[in-house]
Amino acid sequence: MTPYSLAFYMDVVASGTVLGAKPTDSPDQVAKALGPDFAENSFDEHSMWRDYGMVEFFWSRASADQSWAGHHFTLQVRRLAGSGGKIVNQSIRDRYGRFDRRLRFEKLRRLLERRGTPLLEIPDPSNAPNYRAYWQPDSQVSLSVIAAHEEFLTPGNLRIGDVYSITAPTTPEEVAWRRSRQR
Repeated sequence: MTPYSLAFYMDVVASGTVLGAKPTDSPDQVAKALGPDFAENSFDEHSMWRDYGMVEFFWSRASADQSWAGHHFTLQVRRLAGSGGKIVNQSIRDRYGRFDRRLRFEKLRRLLERRGTPLLEIPDPSNAPNYRAYWQPDSQVSLSVIAAHEEFLTPGNLRIGDVYSITAPTTPEEVAWRRSRQR
């Protein structure tokens, strides 16, 4: 048995879902999976996100009379370092138990490889050299990992090798675009 939160992260990276909620699911579908405890945010009538503590889901729509279309989700793993496991949604804690303040990338990577879910390093031209990015092509999940510290650009309460965030989807087209910018 994988201890505590590592099983959660492995499930997210392998499946591209959070408790079964996909990045393309509607707000109601995500609420069914994660529960009613969230903060709803919006910049305008075209975009919205719900903050479930560590997990955020994002939607967009062309006009106010249209339904929300799921865009992506992000696990803000970095929030654990400051707030601890209490920042994790209750539905997730009920299923997976306690969460450590940090997620060490190499440990997660080893466990995923044993499961047959490899991670490929991909360019992160916008955030290099402070962050490194990794991608799981089947689930289209990407991870951002602290690679170097720099004041105002990386959190002081994370160590080199800590996972900063996990996002889905990161499409093959985005990965190709990142690789084209690297040259």
